[in-house]
Amino acid sequence: MNNGDVQFETSVIHHGYSSRKHHDSLTPPIYPSSTFAFANAKQGEERFSGEQEGYIYSRLSNPTVKILEERMAELEKGDQALAFSSGMAAVSAVLLALTKSGDHILCSKGVYGCTFGLLQFMQEKYAIGHDFSNLDTEEEIRKRILPTTTCIYVETPINPTMQVIDLTLLSGIAKEYSIPVVVDNTFSSPYLQQPLALGCDLVIHSATKYIGGHGDVVAGIAVGKKDIMTTIQKTTQKDIGGILSPFDAWLLLRGLKTLAIRMDRHTENAAKVFSFLKQHELIDKIYYPGDPDHPDYRIAKQQMKKPGGLLSFTIRGGKEMAQKLMDSLQLIQIAVSLGDAETLIQHPATMTHAVVPEENRLIMGITDGLLRLSVGLEHADDLCRDLEQALSKTLAASKMV
Repeated sequence: MNNGDVQFETSVIHHGYSSRKHHDSLTPPIYPSSTFAFANAKQGEERFSGEQEGYIYSRLSNPTVKILEERMAELEKGDQALAFSSGMAAVSAVLLALTKSGDHILCSKGVYGCTFGLLQFMQEKYAIGHDFSNLDTEEEIRKRILPTTTCIYVETPINPTMQVIDLTLLSGIAKEYSIPVVVDNTFSSPYLQQPLALGCDLVIHSATKYIGGHGDVVAGIAVGKKDIMTTIQKTTQKDIGGILSPFDAWLLLRGLKTLAIRMDRHTENAAKVFSFLKQHELIDKIYYPGDPDHPDYRIAKQQMKKPGGLLSFTIRGGKEMAQKLMDSLQLIQIAVSLGDAETLIQHPATMTHAVVPEENRLIMGITDGLLRLSVGLEHADDLCRDLEQALSKTLAASKMV
């Protein structure tokens, strides 16, 4: 069957791998070799010059990693994917490849804490400026684009405030200025959202999260058009060297096989947890793209297959009550990251976004009472019961103060 004949759920299991080419092994083999032998000197010369395809050295390319890259490119509907040793390795390789000293990056209002730190580093060390914007109207987008803007970088949904960026609007305007749009698609996975199909130029994943899905690998993926990806491959990936190991690529390939069914369960559970939390008197605000009252609900419905497995909420009483709630949970784990089988809760202001100065955090909407919940694969009723008992303890404590 041709690749265009099969659905996502089939591609995620089969694309880019033929057992016939690997001694009939049903599971892709792990090629741990750091280097590859040439049949003769001429072949070595031709591979280094690019005249002949083939493997040279695993920092440049590896058979196991290549299977993962081809599969991710297909799932995101891109020309080429590159695998990295972490999500931040992917982010830094992309942003450094697209900019030079004196350039400017336009960003969504909120970004992951380490992305914020990287942007600050690039500004201080290389004079690559950046600005944050809601990017919610045509007027706002055009106003924020500078003559030196060479990249627009967004998260959607944004970590952790769950704001949704209209990618069709943004990419349409960016094309007028010939500015590539880079989207961190970690919160959605390609199963729920495909930014390249909406006109964007590059997609980044912290593959540690939903792509792997089991909390046992740290990795990153970038997917995009051939010309941009070739530039990244030959420069910031090759020369900085944040490449993925063959074993970690194998773990991601294993995790990918269940991506569709995991995402269905994550989103189903998140919807039930949202419905429970929205009614509780201790919850001040709740941020979930599947909420009809969410300001970006219409956009989320248009560009996301489902609203995803993440939600954030603010609890009355600020940091003290937020930490009391986390400490009262029995089933839900206090941990950063997301997309695992386990449900995880974290406090962005003191954890994932602690590096962001308070003034900037507040502009992003990250208050001391904000908690982020990555809803896992457990039974939703058990999750709601755990939240209920923890909220009851926290409410009792708040009345004693």
